[in-house]
Amino acid sequence: MDAGLGSSSDLQSQVEEVEALSAIYGDEWCVIDEASRIFCIKISDDIYEPKWSVCLQIILPEDYPSSAPPMYQLNAGWLRGPDRIKLSNSLEELYLENVGESILYLWVEKIREFLIERPQCPNTVEGPEMGRAVTTEEEDEGSIPDYSALKLNTEQADLFSSSSADEELPPIKHGEAITDRRSTFQPHLAPVVTPKQVQRVIDKLYENKKIASATHNIYAYRIYCEDKNTFLQDCEDDGEMAAGGRLLHLLQILDVRNVLVVVSRWYGGILLGPDRFKHINNCARNILVQEGYTETMDEASRTGGKSRKLKSKKMK
Repeated sequence: MDAGLGSSSDLQSQVEEVEALSAIYGDEWCVIDEASRIFCIKISDDIYEPKWSVCLQIILPEDYPSSAPPMYQLNAGWLRGPDRIKLSNSLEELYLENVGESILYLWVEKIREFLIERPQCPNTVEGPEMGRAVTTEEEDEGSIPDYSALKLNTEQADLFSSSSADEELPPIKHGEAITDRRSTFQPHLAPVVTPKQVQRVIDKLYENKKIASATHNIYAYRIYCEDKNTFLQDCEDDGEMAAGGRLLHLLQILDVRNVLVVVSRWYGGILLGPDRFKHINNCARNILVQEGYTETMDEASRTGGKSRKLKSKKMK
């Protein structure tokens, strides 16, 4: 087949498939970047009372469906180890059985079938959680700082265990996005004074289907405990190795307190290498400056960087 004709035929097939999926799944189907052919869909075991959910992110290459499979990413906090391998294998087997045909509807229903067949554990149902997406970037060469000491200890982790429904939801701010080689990074910020508020903010962010579909949602927070003159702090890579630790390190250097910063990344199919960490930290710094938690670079140079603590916001 002529390459030009094949490309034209593939594009038409993609348009028709996307239109059909949008009609079938309605609001569950989300367009991330139409020009780059990036889409996602949230799939649950039950429409009305979901216990298990997975976000499927898809990138359609130019030669799909004629000769190439879609690139896909499975995002779900609970989907790890054997479960992830089993589901991925079933999707790839399904593609091989239908090479050259549109496959997305079959994939979605296969994932739904997988969720329905999972054991229902009412006593251990997990709430919305940061999706542990597989790493989409090459690991940096050389040593990576050991941030394991920054993780919550057992006593601190217990602060998350009880319900956070009685905690007031802090205001959430959203910063300007940065796009580089089809990857998009966007920061979110909320003032927090308890770990339960951190969880409430994360849960709230995940109610936004575009944020929930991000390849990675990296976060870090610092809470100052005045009575003990110590900090509660933690971070989450969400599959982007060492990104959470680097983000927390930035918060420490800037000496900000009582704040949670989340950076969402939508992967565009092109590896960025170390530049991804630069974008994550730049996003975070920009929103901290925007919300008055730290100085701009110009202000810091004029004051010699000695007044950071004065710029840290305090909760009323």
